[in-house]
Amino acid sequence: MTPSYFLNIYKQKGMTSFDVIRKLRKILNIKKIGHSGTLDPLAQGVLQVAVGNSSRLLEYLDDDKEYIADIKFGCISTTLDEEGEKTFIKKPEFDKSELLDTLGLFEGKISQIPPAYSAIKVGGKKLCDIARKNMQMPEIKPRNVEIYKISLIEFNACDCAKIRVSCSKGTYIRSLVRDIGDKLGCGAYMSDLVRVRAGNFKADDSRVVSDDIANYAINPVDVLNLNRIDLTKAQYDRVINGNPIEYCAPGVNDKKFMLIFNNSLVSIANLSDNILKMEKVFKSES
Repeated sequence: MTPSYFLNIYKQKGMTSFDVIRKLRKILNIKKIGHSGTLDPLAQGVLQVAVGNSSRLLEYLDDDKEYIADIKFGCISTTLDEEGEKTFIKKPEFDKSELLDTLGLFEGKISQIPPAYSAIKVGGKKLCDIARKNMQMPEIKPRNVEIYKISLIEFNACDCAKIRVSCSKGTYIRSLVRDIGDKLGCGAYMSDLVRVRAGNFKADDSRVVSDDIANYAINPVDVLNLNRIDLTKAQYDRVINGNPIEYCAPGVNDKKFMLIFNNSLVSIANLSDNILKMEKVFKSES
């Protein structure tokens, strides 16, 4: 029987997110492994990994993120980070107060243009592949994201700062740093990045890939922020075959629930008119 669980992995710098999956497949001898929220090779931190049937649950994980980013002011980078070719713009001349005011401008719902060196596909091709081949870049459309909070952790009055950013899924911290530099009139690029939280997965609880990583399996019911219903045996027998069941919940409608039996996830279901209809059913894999 193939197990089904989540792993809170700490991706180390220099590895791609797929490098992590490839290593896990070899260690666990399981092919069906996925992840949520790619991290660039130069970045490190939390990677939400799903093993077995849990890969079908990635869409239900909370997708807010939190990062700590290092900023270098005065230059811009072709890749918006440490890896790219640098161009000097202007010696930074702002003070801490001006920096704090500028950071505040980016809190809330904003529009940002993703980096050219990213995995976003345009016309079926990744932008990063187009950029590396020096092909003509297509128009990169801005995306709407939300920055919940930006905090200044450190500030070196010469040319460096460290910030903590809490944001929505799809936010590019490299683009945020570029835009901060533009506002300050001196340019900036991201010199380091650590993802310290992804949904309910925190860096303090994460583990690097190791031979004993299966010992740190996480039960899906412990990390999904969905209302929980514990099934009776009779209800379980219906649910496991995809049949709807009655569930009386006054005032609650059109809501998702996780259905549990013996502390194992059996189904994700939608409640409507006191009827739970199965969206996904999780039978044991063999």
